[in-house]
Formats: sequence, C-alpha cells, structure tokens
Amino acid sequence: MNPTAIAYALIAAALFGVSTPASKVLLGAIDPTVLAGLLYCGAGLGAAVLRRMIRGATTAPQSRQQPLGRPDWPWLAGAILAGGIVGPLLLMAGLSRSPATTASLLLTFEGAVTALMAWFIFQEPVNRRVALGLGFLAAGAIVLAWTGAPTLGGLLGPLAIIGACAAWALDNNLTRKISLADPLQIVELKGLIAGPFNLALGLLAGAALPPAGATIAAGVVGILGYGVSLALFIVALRHLGAARTAAYFSTAPFVGAVAAVIGLGEPLSLQLIVAGLLMGLGVWLHLSESHQHRHIHDPLTHAHSHTHDEHHQHRHSTDDPPGEPHTHVHTHGKLEHVHAHAPDMHHVHRHES
Repeated sequence: MNPTAIAYALIAAALFGVSTPASKVLLGAIDPTVLAGLLYCGAGLGAAVLRRMIRGATTAPQSRQQPLGRPDWPWLAGAILAGGIVGPLLLMAGLSRSPATTASLLLTFEGAVTALMAWFIFQEPVNRRVALGLGFLAAGAIVLAWTGAPTLGGLLGPLAIIGACAAWALDNNLTRKISLADPLQIVELKGLIAGPFNLALGLLAGAALPPAGATIAAGVVGILGYGVSLALFIVALRHLGAARTAAYFSTAPFVGAVAAVIGLGEPLSLQLIVAGLLMGLGVWLHLSESHQHRHIHDPLTHAHSHTHDEHHQHRHSTDDPPGEPHTHVHTHGKLEHVHAHAPDMHHVHRHES
C-alpha cells in the first residue's frame, strides 16, 4: 500500500471531520442551502487560487498535473451533480435536524456505501475482512440513528444525512475514474459550478445572504473542509481505489464527533460510545486489510504525474521531460508479478473470486 496516499486520505478525513461541527455552528446564522453554496464556492475559489499559484511557481510545464481531457467530462458532470449539489443539500438539511455528534458519526456510512458501489457496480475487488468491517460500520450507523420510538421528525435528519452519504459515495466512484487528472482542477470546477448553483437555489427560495463575517467563515470552512480535503482525497483515490480510500476517510466522523463534544459541549452518551466503538472496529478492519496475489497488467497508454517505479519502466523520447516526478503520455507494457497492492488506476485487473 502507498503510505503517502494513506496519509493524504487521513488528513482529508480530519479536515472534513472538523468541518461538520463547524457547519453546524454556521447553520445558526446561514440558511442550509445558502451554506452549502458558500462551502463549495470557498472550495472552488481556494482551489483556483492555489492551482494558479502552483502553476506560476512551476518552471517546467511538463511536470504539472495532467489536465482533464474530453473523456473525463461525463464522469465529472455526474460527480458534480451527485457530490457537489445533491450531497451538500442533503447534509445541510440533516444537520439542521440532528446533533452535530450524530451527524458526524452517521457520515461514516459514506465509506460503506462507497465500498458497496465500488465492488458491485464499478467492479473493485472485495474480501471478507473488509466486508466484515462494512458490517460494523453499518451497525454503528443503525445504533446511532435509533431513537427508540421513531417518529417522522426524528428520522428525517438521519435519513437526509444517509442520503448525502449515498450521493457522495457515487461522487467518489465517479471521481476515481478521473483521479489521474489534476486534483485542483477537479476541485475548482466542482466548487465553481456546484457552489453558485446551490447559492442561487437558496436565494431563489427566499433565503437571505448572511453577514460578512459568517460568509467569510463559511468560505474558510469550505476551503479547508471541502477544497483541500477533496484534493487530497482525489490523490488518495488515484493510488488506493474508491473502497479503500473511503475506508480511511471513514475516520472523519470520529474527528467531527470529538470536535462537537469538545467545542460545542454536546453530551457524550452511551449510544454515542457504543456506535463509536462499532464504527471504530469497522475502520480498523479496513485499515489492517492486505491484498496480495499474482496479477497481470494489460498494456495501457495514459498520462499522469509519475516516477519510474516498477510499474513505469517505459522508454522516453527526446521530447519527454527530465527529472521525476514528471507528466507525459506513456505506455505500460504487459506485466505479471506479485506484490501487495490496492485497486489503484494501475490495478484494475479481474479477480477469480
């Protein structure tokens, strides 16, 4: 497994986890739909500025990240609709009806749904250990959402948050398809399309723009919790696949729950502890999973930032950039070997079982 990619996924999780109770605080001053728009506007603007700063500081154009190509646009459009519009709207609606601790831990469900979609729709490999981990994650979500004598009002918040998880799970799997492209460009487009759309939707529904201080605070939360977090998540998707990255990202709700208890003074109930233990066990099963077998790499031609590791032993032409890492179109020859690996963009082989 790639330790750098794992670190990126965990940092992304921490940033997003803290953004949940922060968003809960902002909901006191900002309409949920408007807040969803401001969060994504902040993410898009932050990514746009950072991307241009990096481009200006990069002396060798060939070393930059690969930009999105025409085949990537349908995947990006689906990801923006699911993750940039539907997901945030459902989350803000759920947050307005649920405690921040409950919302934070329910978001662990995103990892389970992402993995199920990855395995059964997008054909990523599955094993018993990770499937068992998914069971514990789902059990924790059920314990957390249980209210004894459920009422429609009591269920609306958790159901909306679980709906947001499903939307983001689809987003994760669609984004994985384009994860070799520039992650900051992906975040920029997601934010600058979904953000204004949600903002306009809220204003048309009668909501008012929040005060300047609340707007700036929402933008900062969006930059860190949605922009930087998403960019790191995309890089992790590139190296770990959707299911494994989502498993590491499942630590986000625990960070959010701790932040809500410490920062918002929300109670640490027995229900919360039991749900947290179940989810923690599920996350541990995911983190400790190892995948190794003999596999075959079929010939493949594509472009992305890379170094000359065991999977990149191609020849260079005189026009290809020197130094590493670098970006150029390259061809992978057929290769058969055995090593521990994740279902990254170079390991999309079939499995016998």
